[in-house]
Amino acid sequence: MTAVASSDGDPVVATLRSAGVGEVAPGSSLAALTTLRVGGPARALVTAEREADLTAVADVCRDHDLPWLIVGRGSNLLIADAGWPGIAITLGRGFRGVDIDGDQARLGAAEPLPTVAVRLADAGLGGAAWAVGVPGTVGGAVRMNAGAHGGEVSDHLVEVDLVRLRTGTRETWPVEACGLTYRHSDLPDDAVVVSAEWRLAPADRDTVREQIREIRDWRREHQPLNRPNCGSVFANPPGDSAGRLIEDVGAKGLRVGGAEVSTKHANFIVTSSGATAADVAGLIATVQDRVESTHGIRLRAEVVVVGAVGAAP
Repeated sequence: MTAVASSDGDPVVATLRSAGVGEVAPGSSLAALTTLRVGGPARALVTAEREADLTAVADVCRDHDLPWLIVGRGSNLLIADAGWPGIAITLGRGFRGVDIDGDQARLGAAEPLPTVAVRLADAGLGGAAWAVGVPGTVGGAVRMNAGAHGGEVSDHLVEVDLVRLRTGTRETWPVEACGLTYRHSDLPDDAVVVSAEWRLAPADRDTVREQIREIRDWRREHQPLNRPNCGSVFANPPGDSAGRLIEDVGAKGLRVGGAEVSTKHANFIVTSSGATAADVAGLIATVQDRVESTHGIRLRAEVVVVGAVGAAP
């Protein structure tokens, strides 16, 4: 991995700025863009506001042989302490929006899922109250087929609009082509979700609003919302609960450095001041080893690891 440059004299930064790709921040820390609040800087962070920004960044990455990284709300990212040697891209307000037409909604990729849940409820559309409990964006949710409380993206998705960074082309994929399974999609690694179309069912507004209130209350009671975390760390194995397995092996409260298995919910890892990505990765691996040793099940981490963090989940 090459060193991360932070100087405004970086020719990559100069090229990005001359291309007019939106806001460009050299050597920007990515920790603040993740809900774990750990990780190092990117060579440059670009806030894209339009699809042309994405294709321009793709050109710079190809010309300079640099990797790219798409960062939504960072709720499932673990970024290495050494940072990211290429260009990190976050989608700005130009990629937000909730446009509702009958039982269908066109959603911008940067739109937060909790906002989507409320907007759909206000429009009298049901089935997506679960989204209020997922601290991510539409784009990230499509990529990992996010879900909670018995619902997931694949229940609603009709099609998704993509920008391909390797070619700079725009594509529309029907849901059947996306390969959505439990917390997984077959979207290529260079595909940036820019919008998605969902179909929902008409529902009583007050009923859906009450579902949203109940989910919010449940989260406050059962999840460590007052501490940095990345949501559920592990996918549930078939027929079982990752949280139950972790608690069964006595790992609640287990610590590695500044990372700790939450005492409130065993499938959450929380961080404290001074925590590192290596701490989190080490704790993930330790929990996996304990569960596998006792139950013969290797828990699959939902967290996406970016860079070399020292202890791979």
